[in-house]
Amino acid sequence: MKRLILIFLCLVSFSALAADKDSTAFVHRIGINVRPGYLSQQHEFFRGVNALGRPMRATASAHLQYSFSFPSSSLLGRLYPTAYQGVGVASNAFGNHAEVGTPTAVYLFQGAQIADFGHGLSLDYEWNFGVSMGWNPFEEAGPDGAGGNPANHVVGTKVNAYLNAGLMLSWHPSPRWSLSAGIDMSHFSNGDTTFPNSGVNTLGARLGVTHFFCAGESSLGNRHYGRKRPAIWFVDRWTCDVLAYGAWNEEQVEYHDREYRADGKFAVAGIHVNPLCNLWFPYLSVGAAVDIQYNESMNIQNHIAGFNPVTDEIRFYRPPFWEQFAVGFSLRAELQMPIFAINVGLGHNILYKGEELGGLYSLLSLKTFITDKLFMNVGLKVSDKNCSNNLMLGLGWRFGN
Repeated sequence: MKRLILIFLCLVSFSALAADKDSTAFVHRIGINVRPGYLSQQHEFFRGVNALGRPMRATASAHLQYSFSFPSSSLLGRLYPTAYQGVGVASNAFGNHAEVGTPTAVYLFQGAQIADFGHGLSLDYEWNFGVSMGWNPFEEAGPDGAGGNPANHVVGTKVNAYLNAGLMLSWHPSPRWSLSAGIDMSHFSNGDTTFPNSGVNTLGARLGVTHFFCAGESSLGNRHYGRKRPAIWFVDRWTCDVLAYGAWNEEQVEYHDREYRADGKFAVAGIHVNPLCNLWFPYLSVGAAVDIQYNESMNIQNHIAGFNPVTDEIRFYRPPFWEQFAVGFSLRAELQMPIFAINVGLGHNILYKGEELGGLYSLLSLKTFITDKLFMNVGLKVSDKNCSNNLMLGLGWRFGN
């Protein structure tokens, strides 16, 4: 925490070099915030089945963030006058360094104003998406029962994804400063790329201060900059995103009332075709998608060949292709902001074979636009049966305006 404060003060000292007021200039800002929180008790490890011998309930993190806003004279500055985006770094503590670690997160983030209450007070949102490093993952104990990290059945990898969303009341006492207070929630997991993967979830508060490197109209995120939204025809409201992605995961199977991890990694590949209609220009689009996926780990539960007591491993036959392939239909909604778009969906497979591919599934994706057409996709697909969770790492192309 001391290092973050020192870096923050050093960066603020250079703010005098910034222009006082320039509608063609990017607005740069540096912020620092702390986020004390409550650790979800969804797993027995957090409820006291750990080396500490007591529940783990408290968590805290300290964040240093750099962000920028587009010039108020630019098209993006006029369409998204309060949006800001940038990169952040955070240190996370869970009160049990030996078994969990004290991971560091590096992430992209974006926020904007939801409501302006006047007198410099506003309601804002912000999301964070990145990776967290430095976890102490699960490790079997040695033959003599010593060593390892056997109680930690919630984290299986040293590197995990980091997701966060928050709501804040922000107050601007002066053009160069902003104070904020709010609530946020976080999720850490590896998307079932390695077991165990119960995930770590937190809910808490956040308190922060932000310094703007430009004074004047643009330093308040262009919030008072008048704009005229361009008129668009109905046909211009339609786009179609085509996404191809891949990933890998691990799988657990049940044999004689005991769970075993299937040996090896399983490939996942898919294609999404997602037409979208802009419902609230320029922020919100809705639509539907055809979701095609091949998941090599699906339905292996039905093809167990036997158990090897020497290696303590389950053996299984490879399921037929049609038990690992599915075509689904999902309803989608997308929040479109500068550079990034957040796409959420709820769907059901309509062409499939095998129990594990049935039921509802949900999707969450972050699209990062490299050009106005080409985007990178990082996402997660989760089945309500909790047996087909997988990452979605890929590239997509946007057809249309």
